[in-house]
Amino acid sequence: MFVEFTATPYRWEARTEQWVFVDLPAPLSADISEIPRPRRGFGSLRVEVRVGTSVWRTSIFPAGPNAGFVLPLKRAVRKAEGIEVGRDVSILLDVLDL
Repeated sequence: MFVEFTATPYRWEARTEQWVFVDLPAPLSADISEIPRPRRGFGSLRVEVRVGTSVWRTSIFPAGPNAGFVLPLKRAVRKAEGIEVGRDVSILLDVLDL
């Protein structure tokens, strides 16, 4: 399942380390939630992500009950691609667990 979307990175303030996430669009999160699939820790799903020329594997996580999924953006990728908190970024996502 390949999808492309634009999202705005934000800091997760619940941790002392700098964690940066983007929210998956609500319709995409809803589609992913409806498809039967194996569950992993914290309800996560394995994904492959491309931003610019950077490609990596990670997981998306449910943001909470009745909420969509969030995608963490690795520090190395943010640095390599010049990603800044608050500035839109184009993301190509492949959900691997489907």
